[in-house]
Amino acid sequence: MKKINEEEKNIGKKREIEAVVTSNSMQKTVKVRVDTLESHPIYKKRIKRKKVYFAHTEDELSVGDKVVIRESRPISKNVKWVVVNKVEGKEE
Repeated sequence: MKKINEEEKNIGKKREIEAVVTSNSMQKTVKVRVDTLESHPIYKKRIKRKKVYFAHTEDELSVGDKVVIRESRPISKNVKWVVVNKVEGKEE
């Protein structure tokens, strides 16, 4: 039987999403944007969808950084995500 450490046990099945930082003017919180491509059900045209999330972070991030965010318990009224790690610097 596989032994599960404490971190894996507490994480469970929380979603992880790759996003781009759009604002860092708040304390310990960043505003991130998630871009997805969808196909229109009838016309089959590719449509860009954008969704904005507020994520908690202790790290210093700048606008344009790519990050991975994970669902968490509500930290405040709008903040329900946590920045897991920084993938790369500014988006080109």
